[in-house]
Formats: sequence, C-alpha cells, structure tokens
Amino acid sequence: MDLNAMSSAELKQLQADLANAIEARQKEDLRAAHLAAEKAVGEFGFSLEDVFMSAVKRPKGKAVPKYRNPGNPDQTWTGRGRKPKWINEVLEGGADLTDLEIT
Repeated sequence: MDLNAMSSAELKQLQADLANAIEARQKEDLRAAHLAAEKAVGEFGFSLEDVFMSAVKRPKGKAVPKYRNPGNPDQTWTGRGRKPKWINEVLEGGADLTDLEIT
C-alpha cells in the first residue's frame, strides 16, 4: 500500500477504517482476556467476582462522635484524624480528653 499515492479522502477513509478495526480487535481481545481470567480463577475454585470483590475496599461507615465541645455542643469529634482546633484549645486550658467524652 503506497500511502503517498493516496488522496486525502482515501487517507481519511483509511484512518476511519483503522479506528474501527482497532476498536473491534480490542473488544475481541478483551473478551478473550475475560475468558482466560475466568478459566484461571476457576482452577482455584473462584469466580472473577470473588477475586475482584475481595480486592475492593469497602467504605467505612460514618463514625459516631465520641467527644463534644462543652462550650459549643454542636461541635463534635469522632476521635479519628486530626484533632479539631477546639479540642486543642480545651486541652490547653487544662481539661482532660476524657472530660469531653460523650456518654
């Protein structure tokens, strides 16, 4: 195939045909890979869903607040992550973290 001898219209058509051929080949390759993966995990007694669902990190539930600001009851902290500014201020004032626990 002599690309230099082709017109721009023919080259554009060739480009479109190539894009379609590549997309079709990728779909075929993906199907083949999927079947090969199913066969491989099946040899161990698993399904693809078993394998991939075990690798998915499940989101943690929303944490329940453990501490409440005595000066502003709307401010709470779960005890996870960085301490809020109000916690640090209360602790600097001489209070103990256990004083702020929600009972």
